[in-house]
Amino acid sequence: MTQRRFLVTAALPYSNGRLHVGHIAGAYLPADTYVRYLRSTGADVRFICGSDDNGVAALKTAKEQGRSVEELTASYNAAQARDFAGLRIEFDIYGGTHQPEYVRVHERFSQDFFLKINAKGLFTKKSSKQLFDTQVNQFLPDRFVRGTCPFCKSDRAYGDQCENCGRAMDQTALLNPLSLMTQSTPVLRKTIHWYLRLDRMQSKLSEWLASKKDIAASGASWRSTVLNQSLGRIEAEGLPERAMTRDLTWGVPVPLDDPDAKGKSLYVWFDAPIGYVSFTAALCEKNGEGADAYAHWWKDTNCKIVHFIGEDNIVFHAITWPAMMLATHDSNDTQGVSGEYQLPHNVVANSFLNIKFPGQEEQKISKSRGMAVWIEDYLQQFDADPLRYYLTAVAPENARTAFDFDDFVSRNNGELLNAFGNFFNRTITFAHKYFDGKVPQRGTLEAVDVEQLNRCKVAVDRTGAELEACHFKGALAEVMALARSGNGYFDVTKPFLSRKTDMAACGRGINICLQTARTLTTLVAPFLPTIGENCARMLQLGEGWQRWSRACEAIADGQALGAAVILVKKLETTDLIADPH
Repeated sequence: MTQRRFLVTAALPYSNGRLHVGHIAGAYLPADTYVRYLRSTGADVRFICGSDDNGVAALKTAKEQGRSVEELTASYNAAQARDFAGLRIEFDIYGGTHQPEYVRVHERFSQDFFLKINAKGLFTKKSSKQLFDTQVNQFLPDRFVRGTCPFCKSDRAYGDQCENCGRAMDQTALLNPLSLMTQSTPVLRKTIHWYLRLDRMQSKLSEWLASKKDIAASGASWRSTVLNQSLGRIEAEGLPERAMTRDLTWGVPVPLDDPDAKGKSLYVWFDAPIGYVSFTAALCEKNGEGADAYAHWWKDTNCKIVHFIGEDNIVFHAITWPAMMLATHDSNDTQGVSGEYQLPHNVVANSFLNIKFPGQEEQKISKSRGMAVWIEDYLQQFDADPLRYYLTAVAPENARTAFDFDDFVSRNNGELLNAFGNFFNRTITFAHKYFDGKVPQRGTLEAVDVEQLNRCKVAVDRTGAELEACHFKGALAEVMALARSGNGYFDVTKPFLSRKTDMAACGRGINICLQTARTLTTLVAPFLPTIGENCARMLQLGEGWQRWSRACEAIADGQALGAAVILVKKLETTDLIADPH
C-alpha cells in the first residue's frame, strides 16, 4: 500500500499578542490532534505554522507599546512558540514571516507568487481613493482605521474587516471613519495599487467548492459552515477585484520596477498564506533536502493539503488563497510541477469560542478587557492535557461554544478523572496488589469478556472514522465511551469479589480490563499526549504503542506492569480563576 502523505497547516497567528484558549480551540489543537492521529496510522506528515509578522497589526501594537516592530514581533513569536510547546502542540517548523531566519525565503516565495500572477495579466494596476491622515501626512493602513460597518452597523469595524459580522470590506466603505493614529477624521486621497482579478478565477473556484458539497453532505471532511460562507459569498456578491498591495514599508516589498510601486508592500493577506509554502521550504532546507523539495508537498497530487483555521479566516482560505494558487498555474505545464500548486484537500474551520465566568453571562473573549484565559498563565499552574481535553470536548466545530470555568472543572473531575483516570488507576492498582504487578492469565473467555473486547475493536474503528472526517469532538466521545464501558465491565465482573472465591475469574477480568486500557492508550494519545505516554509506561507497552493498527494488540499474560501514577488531578474553580474585574 502506498504511504499516505499530508501537508497540514495551522493559521499563522499575528505576532502582536499572547495566545488564549479561543486561538487554541479554533485552529491549533484540532490540527495537532489530526497530525498525531495521521502519524499513528503510518502517514507521512509535515505540520507547518509560524507567526504572521507583516502588516499593520504588528505596527499598530508596536506603536502602542513604544517598541520597534522588529523587537515586538520577535518577542511574541518566541512567546507563542513557548505556549504551543507547553500545550504539546508540536509543529515540524514554527517560522515567522519577518523573523531573521525566515524573512529571506519568505520574501522570495511571496515576490515569486506576485510576479507569476502579474505575468499572466491577473493584476490590474489602477488608482483609487484611500483614507489619508493629514496630521501625520500618510495613507492609513486598514487596521489604523476604525468606523461603523456598512453591513451590520457595528462600531467594531476596521478598514479591512468587521470584527462583529466578519465581512471583508474596503476601508472607504466604512461609515464615520476615524484614524487610530491621531483620532482625527481622515480624508480621501488618490493612490495606486495592484488588484487581483478574482473575477477571472470565479468560475473555477465555484466549481471546485461546489464539488465539495457532496462530501460535506455525507458528513465527511468539508464542514457546511466553510462551504456556505464561501459559496454564499460568491453567489451573493461575485468576486470583485481586490487590492493586493498597500502603502506600507513593513512587509514584503512589491517586486516591480515601477515608480508607482515605490514604498509599497504586498497586502499581508497576500503574503501570509504563502508563509505555509515558504516555511515548508525552510523546513526542507533544514532537513537537508534542499528548499526546492517543498514541491514534493505542494505540487504533488499524491499529497493532501489540509488547512486548519478559525471562522474569520474562511473567505481568505477558501477563496482568496485558492485563487492565488490557481493564478500561478501554467496552462502549458503538462507535468503538473512548474507553477501548479495543489488546492486544499480540506479547509477545516472552527467557530469562535466565547467565555463564561462564574455568575456572569456568556460573552466574547476580549483581549482589551482582559476577558480571556491566557495560555501562558494557565501553563504556569496546570497541566496541558485537561485543557486539551476540555477544548476538544466543547470544540466549536459547527457553532460557537464557550469556555465555561465551572463546566471545565466539572468535566475534568467527572469525566477525565472519574471515568478515564479512575479506570486506569483501579485496574493497575488491582493488578499490583493481587497479581504481583503482572498481567494475569486470560484463560477461557466468557461472553461478557468477548463483548468487551469487541467494544474495543468497534471503538478503534469509530474513533478513526471520526478523526478521518475531522470530527474531533465526536472522536473524543468515542474514546470516553470506551473508558466508561471499561468501568462498567469492571463493575459487572466484580474482581474485587471474585478474588476471594475464584482467582481465575478474577484474573480474567483484570486481563480484559488491561486489554481495554491498552486500546485506550493508543486512542487517547492524539488528544492527550502526556496522559497517553503515562498510560503506556504503566502498561509497559514499549516502542510503537501509538500505531493505530496495534490498538487492540493483546498484552501478553505475565507481562510486568509499571507503577500506577495519577493521570488526572482534581480541580476546583477557585484554583483556576481570579476576579475578572
